Amino acid sequence: MTLLCSSWGKATWILTLAFAIIAIIFYCFDDSAPSRYTSSMAVNMETLKENFRSQNKSCFILGASGETGKVLLQELLERNIFSKITLIGRRQLTFEGKEYENLVQEVVDFEKLDDFAAAFKDHDVGYCCLGTTRAKSGVDGFIRVDHDYVLKSAELAKAGGCTQFHLESSRGADKKSSFLYLKVKGQVEAAIEALGFDRLAIYRPGVLLVDRKESRPGEWLARKFFGAISAVGSSSLSIPIQAVAKAMVSNTLLQPEQKTEILENKDMAKLGNTKANQ
Repeated sequence: MTLLCSSWGKATWILTLAFAIIAIIFYCFDDSAPSRYTSSMAVNMETLKENFRSQNKSCFILGASGETGKVLLQELLERNIFSKITLIGRRQLTFEGKEYENLVQEVVDFEKLDDFAAAFKDHDVGYCCLGTTRAKSGVDGFIRVDHDYVLKSAELAKAGGCTQFHLESSRGADKKSSFLYLKVKGQVEAAIEALGFDRLAIYRPGVLLVDRKESRPGEWLARKFFGAISAVGSSSLSIPIQAVAKAMVSNTLLQPEQKTEILENKDMAKLGNTKANQ
């Protein structure tokens, strides 16, 4: 028992130190510029929502079984801005409730996406929350999912008529980064931008604050650590997953000045907390 407690104590100390180092890195990357989005946008959000809804647009979600994807789907259903929502994934998902009755599900093999091009046709807006981790899938698996699957899906969506693409990326994404995770995220951002969507919105959240169903002690400690830091005023380190999903939907209604836009934590926090989202 003594040995177990000692081991747990050492592990906790190491994790805490690691999180502290990550926090310092985030601070170094911090953009102190104010968000472009203001609370006054909430005044026009309801009007924008009604105008968007009247256009009878359709959308698809990649990664609806993941943490962000699940919350994004719920947000889209609640706001009811699309006439059709399609979930594209590797397996059929089960839902309970009348609000899910009109969902369309397309089951695809991501290793043979060209064979499923029809699933990506005739959508106006695409949301991509697809991703895995190096720890879960290994280096090759991580690159295949977060780069190859994501890019190929975007290519098929563009060819199928999609004009607006929303990509969940990561804080610090940089195609020239020496860190594999950030490098891959940056590379796929650049590759999708090169496809020439009429509009590309890239979301770069920091640590996502979410309560997972499965037990992951390390992640639980990370959420507590970054949640505590965010509580004292920092918006560059972490963000609730609900705020990210709300921001993605709210931003869909806006008309940006540029074809490609990057939303950092501060932008998402502002958009995700407008009164019109409630």
